Amino acid sequence: MTCRLTSILALVASLMASQALADESQFLSSLSGSWKGSGTVTTRIGSRPVNVNCTFQSNASGPSLKMNGTCRGFVVVRRAISADLTANGNRYRGNYVGPSGRPSALSGSRSGNSINLTIRWTRDINGDRTAAMTITKLGSNGLRLRTTDRDGAGGKTVVTSDIRLTR
Repeated sequence: MTCRLTSILALVASLMASQALADESQFLSSLSGSWKGSGTVTTRIGSRPVNVNCTFQSNASGPSLKMNGTCRGFVVVRRAISADLTANGNRYRGNYVGPSGRPSALSGSRSGNSINLTIRWTRDINGDRTAAMTITKLGSNGLRLRTTDRDGAGGKTVVTSDIRLTR
């Protein structure tokens, strides 16, 4: 009886794990495609936000997502941006290269239509080495990329980028 109960529990656990992986793979595949849109980026807390136009190409393969894009501001400023994420259950890990061109680590989880990530910079940015990024699916053809950081002077959370994209 104990052996049978253990086998049933192991089967249920493996089915739940494969279902979670399937859910993340399905969610990530819904983010695949060509995206374009606009928004704002603040390069330094306290400075004025810059209006940007962005294009992204997003490719999902199983539990992994790769996003590569370019944002332009002031007509002459162009920055490449990329994120590579891999899901394990509903937990995510990966790398991010933002406007500075320096790679950073990403970690977090999905809640509903949003992947909520912590960015760990390789050097101090705005007085610390962490910020937050949220990738939110908006309906079937919309995507929002948003980053926030804590103001080192006052401790207040500040939106440092907010970009809305459509297919």
